[in-house]
Amino acid sequence: MKIVYSSRTGNVESIVNRIDLESFSVESIDSMDEDYVIFTYTDGYGEVPYEVEEFLSTNADHLKGVVVSGDQGYGEAYCQAGDVISDQYNVPCLYKVENDGTDEDIEKIKEAIETL
Repeated sequence: MKIVYSSRTGNVESIVNRIDLESFSVESIDSMDEDYVIFTYTDGYGEVPYEVEEFLSTNADHLKGVVVSGDQGYGEAYCQAGDVISDQYNVPCLYKVENDGTDEDIEKIKEAIETL
């Protein structure tokens, strides 16, 4: 399984760097023709980041799940981008993580990916 990710503040990139899977930022690739999990942050008040929407619009065929980072200070919008992607592309939201996560979060994310 591969990881495709987008990180604005560095939290998502920190998570991805602690998971031992080949990863690519959405800005560094045009297409993904292998199974992958998208890692993203939530933009604005619960929105999917533009660059993630653009990538998924042409690369959803191999999308197997989503992991999303957020800040609980946003209340109901916390990690909502993961729910939007899950609903739109009919894939599981594997994990919602606060900011860059704890070591326990990283282990749970790894376990969730292994179930795919």
